[in-house]
Amino acid sequence: MFKRALAAAALALLAACSQQAGNGAIDEQRLLAAEDDPDNWLSYGRTYAEQRFSPLEDVNDSNVGKLGLAFSVQLDTNRGQEATPIVVDGIMYFSTAWSKVMAVKADTGEVLWQYDPKNIGAKGVHACCDVVNRGVAVWEGKVFVGTIDGRLIALDAGTGKEVWSTVTVDQKKPYTITMAPRVVRGKVIIGNSGAELGVRGYVSAYDANSGKLVWRFYTVPGNPADGPDGAASDEAFAKFAGKTWNGNWWEMGGGGTVWDSVVYDADYNQLIVGVGNGSPWNHRARSAGKGDNLFLSSILALDPDTGKYKWHYQVNPGETWDFTATQQITLADLTIDGKPRKVLMQAPKNGFFYVIDRSNGKLISAENFVPQNWAEKIDLVTGRPVERPEARFA
Repeated sequence: MFKRALAAAALALLAACSQQAGNGAIDEQRLLAAEDDPDNWLSYGRTYAEQRFSPLEDVNDSNVGKLGLAFSVQLDTNRGQEATPIVVDGIMYFSTAWSKVMAVKADTGEVLWQYDPKNIGAKGVHACCDVVNRGVAVWEGKVFVGTIDGRLIALDAGTGKEVWSTVTVDQKKPYTITMAPRVVRGKVIIGNSGAELGVRGYVSAYDANSGKLVWRFYTVPGNPADGPDGAASDEAFAKFAGKTWNGNWWEMGGGGTVWDSVVYDADYNQLIVGVGNGSPWNHRARSAGKGDNLFLSSILALDPDTGKYKWHYQVNPGETWDFTATQQITLADLTIDGKPRKVLMQAPKNGFFYVIDRSNGKLISAENFVPQNWAEKIDLVTGRPVERPEARFA
C-alpha cells in the first residue's frame, strides 16, 4: 500500500512538473539572473545583455563532429526562417514565416501547439526581405509575437490560445513587423519595418497583461504643421532633434524603423534601441541634403517605464547609404586603459565596430572590421565619421 501511494505521489509530482513546464514561467527576476541559468534560453539574446553565449560544455570541439539528428519538426511553410527559439523548462517556443508560432518539447520535438495569426496576406508585398519573423518573447505565462501585418499578440504559453491582440501600426501604410518582441519591467517592447517603402519609424511599449499602449517614441519627426504627437519623443524633437531635418521629409515618411535590436540595460535602467535607415535613402531627396536627421542610424537610450529620451549616439549623420544601426547590440563590462567600463558594442552596416559608454552614449572606440571606402575614420573627439567627399555621389 505504501509503495502504491509513493508511486501515485511520484506520478502526481511528475504531472505537476509537466504542467508547470509548459507555463512559460519567466519573470523579471528570472531574466535578471539568466546568466546563471544555462539550461534555458529565456530571451532573444539569452540574457538581457544579449551576449548570446551559452556556458554549456557537453558539446565542445572534441565531440561536435559526432553530433547527429535528435529530432526534426516539419514546418508548414517553405519561406524564410530566422527565429531564435526560446527554451523555458523543457519547452521550446519559436516563430516561423508568416508570424506563426509553435511550442514543442525540447527533448523530443513533440509539437504541443501551433498558432496561426491569419495575417492579411497582401501585407506580404510590403516585406522588404520575405515574410520572416525573428522570434517570440515569453513572460509570466504568455508568449508574445509581432505579425507581418503589424499586430502584437499575446498567447497562453500552455495552450497557444490568444489572450489579447492589438494593432500597432496604420495597416493602410506599408508597415510590417519582423522583429522579436522584448519584455522589460512588465512591458512588451515592439518596433516595426518598412523604411524602404516610406513610413515613419517608432518603438512602442505595451502592458504585458492588458495589451494597452504605455508609451511610444517616434524616431523621426512628423509634419511640423500637425504639432506634437503626444508621444514620449515630443520633448527631444522640440529641444534639438527636430532642427536636424529640412525640406518636406514627412511626405516621404522619413524612415527610422526599429526592426531588430532592442536591449535592456539593467545597470542604468535604460532601454537601448537601434534605429534604421532613412526613407528615402538619399539624403538630398529626403532632407535637401541638409542636417543630421536624428534619430536615423542612431543608438537611442530611453527610460523603459516612460519612453523618455536619455541619450543617443548617431552612427551615420545625414544617413544616405542604408547604413542602419539596427544590428545586434551587446552589453558588456570591459577593462579599458586599466579602468572598468560598462559598454555597449555594435558592428552596424557601415563597416566600423563601435564601443560606446552606456552611462552617457559617448564613443570610446570605432575601428573598421572590413575594408570600406565611405569614410577615412571615425573621429574619437567628435564621435562623427570623417567622410570621403566623393562618397556622397547621389
